[in-house]
Amino acid sequence: MIHRRMFVLGVAGGLITAVGFGRAQRSAIQAIGFLSFASRDTFGNLVEAFRKGLNGSGYVEGRNIIVEYRWAEGRSERLPALAKELVERQVAVIAVGGSSAARRAAKDATATIPIVFGAASDPIKEGLVANLNRPGGNITGISLLSTAMDAKRLGILCDMVPSANPLAALVNPKGRTTGASPEELQLAARKLGRELHIAAASNEHEIDAAFETLSQARVKALLITADVLFNDRHRQLIELARRYAIPAIYEWRDSVTAGGLMSYGTSVTEGYRQMGVYVGKILQGSRAGDLPVLQLDRFELVINLKTANALGLTIPQPLLLRADEVLQ
Repeated sequence: MIHRRMFVLGVAGGLITAVGFGRAQRSAIQAIGFLSFASRDTFGNLVEAFRKGLNGSGYVEGRNIIVEYRWAEGRSERLPALAKELVERQVAVIAVGGSSAARRAAKDATATIPIVFGAASDPIKEGLVANLNRPGGNITGISLLSTAMDAKRLGILCDMVPSANPLAALVNPKGRTTGASPEELQLAARKLGRELHIAAASNEHEIDAAFETLSQARVKALLITADVLFNDRHRQLIELARRYAIPAIYEWRDSVTAGGLMSYGTSVTEGYRQMGVYVGKILQGSRAGDLPVLQLDRFELVINLKTANALGLTIPQPLLLRADEVLQ
């Protein structure tokens, strides 16, 4: 009886210990926030890249971390409330991608929770950090350096369609990016010896109207400027460019794999993977303000040969040699 009682007590003690350990394990699972201007269905591959970055640091969603996703579905007015939700949830880190409005909402919502951003614009000009090497405070991130490339994209567009004149640029006047202004784009076009039409669109309906206007103006090639709205609506833009037979250049490779003609920019998927890496470092104890803003400086030119053929374009040999990838 004594031995049996000791055995039962021992088992019970072991169960209590196991239960306590299980509770400790569950309480050790940390929650992180993911805030985006865009919608989940257009960000699937980027979320997967973000997860890969986390996995490389030993963090697996559903196993030792929980990711609280907040999607604004293209409505920037929702971002402050979504950022506030993440702060009230007391997440350990907030990852922010998609727009300057999302980054601003996160920064305004907290001065203590670490923030890791992905920014296509200059993070200093945007007011996110004062110094790239030592950001300080609670914020750091990845700079994709993409918005500064709009003038360069205009030149590549002319290389693709040497006889194209006039050109056009689609801009979002409400986009709050720090990319090339319409005046800077006009200056770049003049240096190329081209006339440039500026078309403005701030929502999906205005995008449709802009293409109708560009068709009436008989533009010969189009620059889709760097903007999160245009990234989120890239399938609409590709279809309109196909319908009106307008050669267009985009910011990211995803637009080319979806049927767009060409793109020039850094790898956005690599940017989101690095965001995951930085979130992992912070979860392991690094201070956000001590992590330098990582600048992606490798740009890739991607061309869709099938789309070029459909537009009746012969890709100049020098451009083919410059291309990092030509999709068949």
